[in-house]
Amino acid sequence: MPTWDDVVAIAGALPEVEVSTSYRTPALKVKGKGFARLRTEAEGGLMLICQLDEKEALLASGDPAFYTTPHYDGYGAILVDLEKVSREQLAELIEEAWRERATARLRTEYDSGATRRG
Repeated sequence: MPTWDDVVAIAGALPEVEVSTSYRTPALKVKGKGFARLRTEAEGGLMLICQLDEKEALLASGDPAFYTTPHYDGYGAILVDLEKVSREQLAELIEEAWRERATARLRTEYDSGATRRG
């Protein structure tokens, strides 16, 4: 079961990710733009930025790892139950969320391998 520390470690492989806060909860940002937030609200979960069609597909899949609340209706963000998501799937979603907020230059550099850590 992935934890917030795993989320931070996965995101740490992406360029210019900073650990921050959003709404007084742990968050991840790239260039000051949030793409992940650990929710402490009653429903909990990890909020990740995504395209609306991706959100719809994840919800339609019936996978219990993905859900939403009325607060996020019409907004490109999916809620992820860290107790139910695989680490592989989580890593993919984190990278996609990062891509939604990263600059075109950062995405291009990352894709070319220029900013990959390793």
